[in-house]
Amino acid sequence: MEYFYAPFSTDKDTKQADEPVQKESREFQAETRQLLDIVTHSLYTDREVFLREIISNSSDALEKLRHLQVANEAGDTIDPDMPLEIRVDTDELNGTLTISDTGIGMTKDEMISNLGTIARSGSKAFVNEMANTSKGDAVADVTKGIIGKFGVGFYSAFMVADKVEVRSRSARSSEEGKTPLVWSSEGIGSYDIYDLADDLKQNRGASIVIHLKDDDIQYSDEKTIEKVLKKYSNFVNFPIYLNGNRLNTIKAVWAEEPSTVSDETYTDFYKFIANAYDDPLDKIHYRADAPLEIKALFFIPSFHSEKYGMGRMEPGVSLFSRKVLIEAKSADILPEWLRFVKGVVDSEDLPLAISREKPQDTALIKKLRKALTRKIINHLTKMASKDTEKYKDEFYKEYAFFLKEGVCQDYEFQDQLSKLLYFESSKTMNGEISSLDEYVSRCTPEQKEVYYLCAPSRELALQSPYLEAFEKSGREVIFVYTAIDDFVMANLQKYQDRAIVNVEKGDIDLGDSSSEDDKKEDSKSAGLNDKDATDFCAWYQMTLNDKISSCKTTNRLSSSPAVVTNNESGAMRRMMRMVDNQDSGAIESMPLPKQQVEINAKHPIITGLNTIRKKEPTLAKVCAEQIFDNCLVAAGLLDDGRSMLGRLNDLLLCVVKGADQSNDDLSKEEKGSDPVIEEKESGSAIEKKESDPAQEEKESGSAPTENKF
Repeated sequence: MEYFYAPFSTDKDTKQADEPVQKESREFQAETRQLLDIVTHSLYTDREVFLREIISNSSDALEKLRHLQVANEAGDTIDPDMPLEIRVDTDELNGTLTISDTGIGMTKDEMISNLGTIARSGSKAFVNEMANTSKGDAVADVTKGIIGKFGVGFYSAFMVADKVEVRSRSARSSEEGKTPLVWSSEGIGSYDIYDLADDLKQNRGASIVIHLKDDDIQYSDEKTIEKVLKKYSNFVNFPIYLNGNRLNTIKAVWAEEPSTVSDETYTDFYKFIANAYDDPLDKIHYRADAPLEIKALFFIPSFHSEKYGMGRMEPGVSLFSRKVLIEAKSADILPEWLRFVKGVVDSEDLPLAISREKPQDTALIKKLRKALTRKIINHLTKMASKDTEKYKDEFYKEYAFFLKEGVCQDYEFQDQLSKLLYFESSKTMNGEISSLDEYVSRCTPEQKEVYYLCAPSRELALQSPYLEAFEKSGREVIFVYTAIDDFVMANLQKYQDRAIVNVEKGDIDLGDSSSEDDKKEDSKSAGLNDKDATDFCAWYQMTLNDKISSCKTTNRLSSSPAVVTNNESGAMRRMMRMVDNQDSGAIESMPLPKQQVEINAKHPIITGLNTIRKKEPTLAKVCAEQIFDNCLVAAGLLDDGRSMLGRLNDLLLCVVKGADQSNDDLSKEEKGSDPVIEEKESGSAIEKKESDPAQEEKESGSAPTENKF
């Protein structure tokens, strides 16, 4: 048996520089054992990646042989009819894992060169050799199929192995008849090469036998290996068999021409990569050459899981390079608001870190991310335009929240995303939504703003006092029902150069749109004059000095007595409830600022309160406080309605007592119409007159008196 022993070496040998004495150049030196330790124990973040690296090496070996067979006659390689495949076998009894391929194999010199030299890539050397000897399409073809380039992936096996054996028979016809060789090492700085024992068989290609460490014996379990293979290497170009069973039956659909892929194939692929059971709502099959060559296939599921309380979803798109997984559920490929999208992005020339677990060029990835995001937004825009019903009834109904999140987070695409938003409005039917473009198209020429109102429901929005002036002027108001909608509007600020305005603002000028009849009716209606209104506002502000900062009259109200006009605090407090609704102290830690109050001087409540504020100051103060709390309720600013209960009970008591007193008065009036009572009272009156002649004489000269009971 031929036996060869050699230490590991680096790719550069020390050279003696033939230079003048005054200048001496030397190569950097590396301690081989330490370098091997770094490669096998510090380079990779996940130990299971070793299997991806070994399978990639096997795929490269098969790709090299395939290229030789295509470029040359079949006689140049041995066993030309043997299928190109990869076989993985687990042996729990002996604690080994074997990965075999029917690829190009290695000679003794190639073992020394490729396996005995750290950081020397045999695949890269093969590509360079083909570039020098082949032309045009042949070079491009082999370049696309080859995965390895760094020459360190093989050594990842030592992360889980205390010994690695590589058995190989070269596929070159010049090596036919020679005994297969074994390369063996324990990964501690040296390796052995010797002839394969006679009782062992090795066909064309190579077999890597990994003797697992006790701590990593799980990699001899078939289920564990199946999971890792499907995760990383399911789409390599060649069949993979695990313990005799074909594993990778799903094709890399993203690499196919879109016109050749059936809907059924797309659906099967979606269910595989998304681990889903539903059919996708839509798909985007995309290819591009800039900023680098990419192939992408995205799916929009028919539903998302966040609405079921299952927590925030992880990113749904994985990054591949040459059909090998680089990063599962990559957070760098798409912005976070697109986490509902499932799919694959593959690039053959993507710059990778040595571990091939992350992209290396951050700036390039940002450009790629921007290009992919723009593609998805354009696709959604096209859906909204060409298939509006599908967009509104299926996509928007399910994913509106994510678009709104994008408006608030992704300022680069905020304008494009705003065109995809749909809302109800004061001029749409219940449940009918329209886009901001449609809203603008319905605006009158003189309207330069987009108005919105935040309310818990459409019914409450229609009852809001803030809507009164807009209905009177014929202005359309968008209805938003959630805190995120309110926040979206505040973030947008403008749409098509039109300011987005909350109707709760106090300085809104809608112009005078009242008809002549309305003006005549208003002039006839009772109300406070300017002086009384000014005095009332001063009294109201003084009475509630700790709650309001100003009080003034307004013409924007018709059926409501007053409103507060400080929309910023309302939006902030609604966001506080949404973001931290489980923190009982979140609202209390943010006291309500003083509000600006606007009163309707013609409203009966205001005129009546002005009448009693001097006669019944205590009752007037209670009423003033209730009016203010009603304003807070209308603005969505009242944190806890239970704070009004005591006051409401007092007001109800006043109403009940007043009604009871009215009943007493009515009872007296009814008694006054009884003839017997009238006779008695008449006699009584007469007796009074007789006892007081002066009074009788006085009353006789006056007009008949009216009964005022």
